[in-house]
Amino acid sequence: MNSNNNITQAQLEEIESYLNDTLLPEKRDLFENKMNSDPEFKLLVEEVKEMLLGIESGSLHNKLDDFHDEMVPVRSIEPSNQQALPPLKRLHKVIRYVAVAVVVIGFGAVLLLNSDSPSEKLFAKHFNPDPGLPTTMGVSNDFEFYDAMVNYKQGDYKTAIQKWEALRVSNIKNDTLHYFLGVAQLADGNENKAIEHLKDLLDNNTNSFKQETAYYLGLAYLKAGNVEDAKKYLIFSKTESGNQILSELND
Repeated sequence: MNSNNNITQAQLEEIESYLNDTLLPEKRDLFENKMNSDPEFKLLVEEVKEMLLGIESGSLHNKLDDFHDEMVPVRSIEPSNQQALPPLKRLHKVIRYVAVAVVVIGFGAVLLLNSDSPSEKLFAKHFNPDPGLPTTMGVSNDFEFYDAMVNYKQGDYKTAIQKWEALRVSNIKNDTLHYFLGVAQLADGNENKAIEHLKDLLDNNTNSFKQETAYYLGLAYLKAGNVEDAKKYLIFSKTESGNQILSELND
């Protein structure tokens, strides 16, 4: 197992970029290939992810009192408005002294072992939840949404779904909310509910991230065993990951 004491600044910056989904596609592919071939590096990525989540969660809940007087529903949350993570020196210090719990990300592997369907096996091989939005932000009126985002990024999809559904029931119409509800449902094994959220969202002309929505909708249909619809939406997504799945479906 890698020791966090030996992590380099370059490694940390690369892992942060990967977790924030800001790596260029070609670098992301190399990064994921390295994770798949190097168990120690994959564990290091998981530990840094959990450490960052701990910082985010603490940051959110330390601000709870600031939200008591003025709680406003989620309005517009743009995935591109990402806030900076803590300074590297601070992160290095946290890495050295914080006891980090390993994130359980073996969702795909578990499905692979327990599934007899070729489409489900292919889903398990390629499915990775959207990394989510950064939650190390200042005081915001979107506390409830981001509080659930922390649960989502920790892999506690049921809690995240419960909190986001409460916002949805409050008649909050927000593309980002529905997108993450769909992905969380898929990560939690509820592909039919995921299809409902993602298909409705894809039909919405105001959706600004149609490619991502189409990609996860294709994966949801793949898990449900509907290969034809899976192909249709994976083609529509025009993503490299979608093309890889299509290539394997056509083999």
